[in-house]
Amino acid sequence: MLTIIQARTNSKRFRNKVLEEIYGKSLVQHVFERVGKSKKVSRIIVATSDKKTDDNLVKHLKKNKIEFYRGDLSNVSLRILKLLEKLKKKIFIRICCDSPIISYTLLNKAIQIHKKNPNKFDIITNVFPRSYPSGQSVELIKTNLLKENIKFFNKKDKEHVTTYFYRNKKNFKIKNFTMDIKKKYIKMSIDTKYDLKKLLSKFNTKKKFDNFKI
Repeated sequence: MLTIIQARTNSKRFRNKVLEEIYGKSLVQHVFERVGKSKKVSRIIVATSDKKTDDNLVKHLKKNKIEFYRGDLSNVSLRILKLLEKLKKKIFIRICCDSPIISYTLLNKAIQIHKKNPNKFDIITNVFPRSYPSGQSVELIKTNLLKENIKFFNKKDKEHVTTYFYRNKKNFKIKNFTMDIKKKYIKMSIDTKYDLKKLLSKFNTKKKFDNFKI
């Protein structure tokens, strides 16, 4: 299964956060390596922009032998669609690069649901409604769904990719899976420096950080 990690360095609240070093590795490296723990994932590509603002990110990806694709900065949906058309992929998983401790088990779960019902769902996710903490979000999406509907996207939809489908949920077949055990977790996505500080206060050793999974 192809997994696309969307990343950029010009985040307004925390610039260059994807290159922020955490226990000796950049945030984007952590996301890449955690996704790679899934034996069901066959290929991982970081989709970033073709703007100069992301040149340092691309250099970092090259240095660490991480495959990447460059496309539109603000229209993330188009960036991803162009990549999918280039690869001729019919389905993919989307992960945001703000999730340094994303659990590979969630990717496995989405893929497992898809394999049992390969033609039944347009989107398989755990965010609609959300029961997992922020930073543990997975979306498995059909390429044709994106291709056929991108012309209807507003500015926010173009940036966030799936908001259009959730807003018009009656028109699409969306499968949501939830946590089996109700447990409170802290926020695990990194939007600000405070988010990172709080996450590291909870996972205060490299071992805890590296080994976390849901």
